[in-house]
Amino acid sequence: MRRYMIKRILLALPLLLIISFLTFVLINLSPLDPAVVVLQAQDVPKITDELIAQTKTELGMDKPFMIQYLNWLSSSLQLDFGDSYVTGKPVWSLVGPAFLNTLKLTLISSVFIILFSVVLGVVCAVREGKLIDKSVRGFSFFLTSLPSYWLAAIMIWYFSVKLNWLPTSGIDSYKSYILPVVVITVSYTGIYFRNVRSSMLSNLNEDYVLYGRACGLTEKKVTMHILRNSLQVSVSIFCMAIPIVLGSTVVIENVFAWPGLGRLSVKSILSRDFPIIQAYVLILAVTFVLFNTISDIINAAMDPRLRKDI
Repeated sequence: MRRYMIKRILLALPLLLIISFLTFVLINLSPLDPAVVVLQAQDVPKITDELIAQTKTELGMDKPFMIQYLNWLSSSLQLDFGDSYVTGKPVWSLVGPAFLNTLKLTLISSVFIILFSVVLGVVCAVREGKLIDKSVRGFSFFLTSLPSYWLAAIMIWYFSVKLNWLPTSGIDSYKSYILPVVVITVSYTGIYFRNVRSSMLSNLNEDYVLYGRACGLTEKKVTMHILRNSLQVSVSIFCMAIPIVLGSTVVIENVFAWPGLGRLSVKSILSRDFPIIQAYVLILAVTFVLFNTISDIINAAMDPRLRKDI
């Protein structure tokens, strides 16, 4: 198992290198000159060619492209993404706290998504075709089709404005997490529980289920065996749910004025703050690769046959 883990991690390193290069290249393909953006952010009244050349020298943009990339990559490995073009502050001092706020919201939401997905998936699979199965699936289709920003606005109006139970924005206490977590959980549970249900139903027709019942196992024990085998299929989906939620909190964070990475990225895009955009893209890409690697390792631990693929 240790050998498999080492090989899987080593395979992820070239992918991360390619992602970092593409991140650097795509930002530099922008038609806007970063030096001009910096001078505009500093409210320079008259931007001359001399000022542009001086700014490029200060930012290291006068060096060959590959030298710029290697310098940026070396600094990024130390969590040094340069300084913000707009505020002049170190990028990590802005991205770090925002990332932690988004990560906390993502992890809490993911726990509820996984919990409700497993429970609803098992119930619907066991009661296939019954009223509860049809009702849950129908209701989930309805909730999943609702735009998250609309659902968030409705919940703010009812629970915050009308009832005055919960805060409308920011992070003041644990109550600030309730509405964003509920909106994210509702938006994704309807998607993931269907995967659990589908996996459960496919396992219900396996021979080991028939043999288990023939040997006198209780229905509860049979269901637990089916759930364990079904989760082997769903573990990859649940592992990837975390980076997916992490990257899709932009709308929720802007609706609830959540001081997270998504909200910071929108501000950076509007103000053309390239260093923050680079850091945002790189962090999300690394998160996806990291959790994909983790899901492969967990699957290999659960099913030794997968270790032969590498």
